[in-house]
Amino acid sequence: MASMWWVIAYTRGDLNKAHVGNYTPCVANVYNFPSAFLFFIETEATIGYGYRYITDKCPEGIILFLFQSILGSIVDAFLIGCMFIKMSQPKKRAETLMFSEHAVISMRDGKLTLMFRVGNLRNSHMVSAQIRCKLLKSRQTPEGEFLPLDQLELDVGFSTGADQLFLVSPLTICHVIDAKSPFYDLSQRSMQSEQFEIVVILEGIVETTGE
Repeated sequence: MASMWWVIAYTRGDLNKAHVGNYTPCVANVYNFPSAFLFFIETEATIGYGYRYITDKCPEGIILFLFQSILGSIVDAFLIGCMFIKMSQPKKRAETLMFSEHAVISMRDGKLTLMFRVGNLRNSHMVSAQIRCKLLKSRQTPEGEFLPLDQLELDVGFSTGADQLFLVSPLTICHVIDAKSPFYDLSQRSMQSEQFEIVVILEGIVETTGE
């Protein structure tokens, strides 16, 4: 862009130091490429004109000034947007949160319990981490209405605070299969033939970035 200011000055003859009297150049006090480059920096950085400034006798210079201002704003917005997206994108963090491939049902503390594990592979911690589990399945109501996507909440420690996690090491998440559990009336054989999905939602704040 600085070269374009220099070309305008060159084609108009502004670089000729023999001009005297009331001659008005396109850009005042631009005599060579370094001075054209400095004018470009002053325009791009919007630091204000002083020794060098554009005059009203140069329509091509005014058009170039508008073009440079618009292009500079677009480039600045693009770069700031890229930086913001890069900083706020949770993709890398999601790749470092690992869940066990299989959930198991076993006895723990004398109670039949559905269990799976979750772990944080990064050195930075997650603050205020909370986990939720939803059971998704289709069912038919006693009135005959078919619900293709019925959602039930699985208790993973709401009443005891066990759903609030401190992920310094892999943790085992437990859902006790008691009378309040949607799995209570299912046998081992019927559970294998049942069509359902368990969705695990883990929320938290990244310690280093606050995301």
